[in-house]
Amino acid sequence: MNSKNNLKKQWPFWVMIAPGMMYLLINNYGPMCGLFIAFKKIDYSKGIWKSPWNGLDNFTYLFRTDATFLMTRNTILYNLLFIIVGTFMGIAVGIMLSELRKKFETKFFQTVILLPYLLSWVICAYIGYAFLGKDTGLINGFLRNFGLKQVDWYNAPGKWPFILLLVNTWKGLGYSSIIYMSTIIGIDRSLFESAMMDGAGKMKQIRYITIPLLKSTVVMLTIMSIGRMFYSDFGLFYQMPMNSGTLYSTTQTIDTYVYRALMQQSNIGMSSAAGFYQSLVGFALVLIANAVVRRVSAENAMF
Repeated sequence: MNSKNNLKKQWPFWVMIAPGMMYLLINNYGPMCGLFIAFKKIDYSKGIWKSPWNGLDNFTYLFRTDATFLMTRNTILYNLLFIIVGTFMGIAVGIMLSELRKKFETKFFQTVILLPYLLSWVICAYIGYAFLGKDTGLINGFLRNFGLKQVDWYNAPGKWPFILLLVNTWKGLGYSSIIYMSTIIGIDRSLFESAMMDGAGKMKQIRYITIPLLKSTVVMLTIMSIGRMFYSDFGLFYQMPMNSGTLYSTTQTIDTYVYRALMQQSNIGMSSAAGFYQSLVGFALVLIANAVVRRVSAENAMF
């Protein structure tokens, strides 16, 4: 009887979460039914169900190519760099916004800083080309006006690690900084007031109060990022460089390699195997990272 009464009281909440639950079921859990495709050699004349099984052949495709080391190295190193720089910048801007909030109305600042996050990678790619284009780009136009040597950015692989880091940080900074700012706003203000009475300046308050109390948020976001270590942002690595073959040495990742192979060979089984492999490795990395955190500081572990 009590359960029925509780259900009647809680039905508005169930209605509110229903769209989100439907999205998760359709977009995240529904596709899991197709994992068996990773173990089949798809024959379009026979269809998916009647296509022959081929064991682990689709998985070995990723490791037979000469580009295996290159794309794995790029995927891991870029993600490590993104986590480190993104975390540092997110905390720094989050602290800045929380300080501005005390003096000004920060809705304007929050809106402006979130704008890049709301842009699609297609738009970002065209914005990037507007700056980096050889003949029409703003940067080369600036160099030309000062009589300096122009740079053919889309044929300069060595410069793209810095470009990709800059663009990824710019696009994700708004989201991460708002999360850190929200955590900072939730800190008990009496801690800062007590520190001020003891003579602690702003930098010491940040060092000894703000940053230590951000630790649990940093750990949670880092663990979640580690889980996607073997994934790469397809839009960033494919659309931003305009799919330039000259840049493959610094922009080729597992995701872009699988996409190009899929477009050339139409091998759905191989692309499914790559996604399955990335998910398993990502899940394992989350478990390992959480176990390490739990061993060092149990209260900051996710589970």
